[in-house]
Amino acid sequence: MSGPLLLAVDGITVDFDGFKALDTFSMTLDKGETRVVIGPNGAGKSTLCDAIIGRVRPAAGRVLFRGEDLTGLSEQAIVERGICRKFQAPGILAGITARENVALAARRDRSWWQAFGKGIPAEEQASVDAVLERVGLADRAEVKAGELAHGEKQWLEIGMVLATGAELVLLDEPTAGMGPAETSRTAELIRDLGDTRSVIVIDHDMSFVEQLAAPVTVMHQGRFLKQGSVEAVRADPEVISVYLGHSA
Repeated sequence: MSGPLLLAVDGITVDFDGFKALDTFSMTLDKGETRVVIGPNGAGKSTLCDAIIGRVRPAAGRVLFRGEDLTGLSEQAIVERGICRKFQAPGILAGITARENVALAARRDRSWWQAFGKGIPAEEQASVDAVLERVGLADRAEVKAGELAHGEKQWLEIGMVLATGAELVLLDEPTAGMGPAETSRTAELIRDLGDTRSVIVIDHDMSFVEQLAAPVTVMHQGRFLKQGSVEAVRADPEVISVYLGHSA
């Protein structure tokens, strides 16, 4: 069940040399809520994530997180406030184990990397193990990340995002390159996050979106188009015309 307002994207415009990737876009997210953002290629979905996390600076509008205006803060400062993003391509360290990747993500003091060979502090083992269990990689913990299957690499990075302790998790196409079984498992994992996290999922695979059973925000040409249940947006004539087409 969702709670108080957590995130407010308020009239954001992002302009790239005259092209408005976001055009006065607004949306809100409550604490504990999972939201799926869909739209055709070029709709502005990834730019929305970039604006929330501070990778791009809006020309107008603002992003509020727990009531604080994040506009103008650095990406690192925004991460420290409790927002973390998983990109479409996994950003794991291939040469170390799955466990070590999660442990590194969990450490706020990145200088710990200098002493990485000394192993994971005993007091942190339990939390690392809990994350690996949650993403279904407990039995793959000692495997080098580069040797994991594609879906396992995606789950590992979701685990790394969770290990940061972020309250708001941004997942950009988390099922890219996955088969149906891996996609279903990912949907189950994301549904289970609702008890401890707020989540924004960027995707275009409607079969995956249906499995998430979450409210959907539809974007088109950088603007807010529609919002509602999967069933409602599937049946909406405007959404059908700009995005879903006859496959709806």
